[in-house]
Amino acid sequence: MENLAPKYTGSLRSFMLNVPEEIRNCSGIILFGRKLRSFLFSTDISIIANCNADAIIAVYPFTPQPIITQAVMLAAQVPVLAGVGGGWTKGNRVVDLARHAEFQGAAGVVVNAPTANDTITEVAKHIDIPIVVTVVNLDVDIDARLKAGAAILNVSAASKTPEVIRTIRKEFPQVGIIATGGPSTESVKETIAAGANAITWTPPSNGEVFKSVMDNYRNNKAHP
Repeated sequence: MENLAPKYTGSLRSFMLNVPEEIRNCSGIILFGRKLRSFLFSTDISIIANCNADAIIAVYPFTPQPIITQAVMLAAQVPVLAGVGGGWTKGNRVVDLARHAEFQGAAGVVVNAPTANDTITEVAKHIDIPIVVTVVNLDVDIDARLKAGAAILNVSAASKTPEVIRTIRKEFPQVGIIATGGPSTESVKETIAAGANAITWTPPSNGEVFKSVMDNYRNNKAHP
């Protein structure tokens, strides 16, 4: 008989977001004793508090701000990888933000694709949590990134993500890779088959989720 895990949920909190089931086929990345397969790509605390992802990857297009990291970690019940810049925000400020993120309780820090290798090295000297380096194409010198102090690669190359992963895997079979899963279950499967250990999932926005709720309410129907 198959050993099935018992499942429990509340009547109210049963309305939540679930990551694609296909992500369970990843090998996962073990981070401080936890096996993480799914990473929610969001800084929306209402989404973060109502999703079953294994972890959160909190990166956003503005300069990193500790108050945002604090808010995300307050809402999250799972490990958080906090964005600390490296593109618009550079140099010593990235180091300071990484240290602050660790002190706030982040499980790892994420730096953007343009981050200089010497900045990665400086960050590595000052924190005891992994540095996740974003990879957006095949122009980057992966070996130099790893030697600088990168522990995990975050591949985000849009439709070329599987191709980038396969190329990295040929030369670095053991490196941990988190990657964007794409828009469909088929793209998630392809990304995993290419060699991703874990998948980042972009959820629907708060407004998109709320639309179905409001449509029901406007038609005097129950909560969906």
